[in-house]
Amino acid sequence: MHLNRVAAIVLRQYYLIRGSLSRVLPLFVWIAIDMVLWGFITKYLNTVTSSGFNFVPILLGAVLLWDFLVRVMQGVTIAFFEDVWSRNFLNIFATPLSISEYLIGLVLSSVATSVVGLAVMLALATTLFGLPFFAYGLMLVPFLLVLFLFGVALGIFSSAVVLRLGPASEWFIWPIPALISPFAGVFYPLATLPEWMRYLSYLLPPSYVFEDMRTIISGGTVSTSGLLWGGCLAVFYILYACWFFARMYKHALHTGLIARYSAETVS
Repeated sequence: MHLNRVAAIVLRQYYLIRGSLSRVLPLFVWIAIDMVLWGFITKYLNTVTSSGFNFVPILLGAVLLWDFLVRVMQGVTIAFFEDVWSRNFLNIFATPLSISEYLIGLVLSSVATSVVGLAVMLALATTLFGLPFFAYGLMLVPFLLVLFLFGVALGIFSSAVVLRLGPASEWFIWPIPALISPFAGVFYPLATLPEWMRYLSYLLPPSYVFEDMRTIISGGTVSTSGLLWGGCLAVFYILYACWFFARMYKHALHTGLIARYSAETVS
């Protein structure tokens, strides 16, 4: 592996973002809207309930963590889509760049964009709505790590799907977080779900993060084994996603799909 090749992928994304306001604004505009919307919803719920229960750390904290995962996933996929939209694959893969170097470059680009998004979300949630985000203590680190790893896995897998099916299939990618969220228990305990949905939830790393988040807020003890299992699942999904991407790349290479990559579906 050559770090200068990885740095070239990251540098290309930097130049693309730096030179376009339409690429800069999405880094924080949509998540800022989410924070403001859910922040006012939680404040309203606090005023209409007589129990004195604070909805801010439960709902707004869940939105912040989930938006962080989505931002990580989109950081990988959008960096990949830049090459899709510009039909740049022949230029990239005609170089000595390896698949692992390309994927690492995408992940590092996602790190940069997701950190920007996280900083904006934290600033809004803590200053405007009083979210005690750092009340989670040191558990904040494994929470973000598990969500980051799973977001990376989703991003790489989604990119592989588009590599195989063509640019038109990107519309299959955007709804993925929304399809996963009911099973991840973002806003409610997994015990709320029917039994068959809980079986699927146990296979999703974010479900362990949000269960432990609610446990901390209610004053309980975090399940370290559950969070560790969620981290192991996230690592497994990353390895599988990388294998799947490499397999789809080899298929596109051997069948000549890369040379015929266009805005339509390829098969």
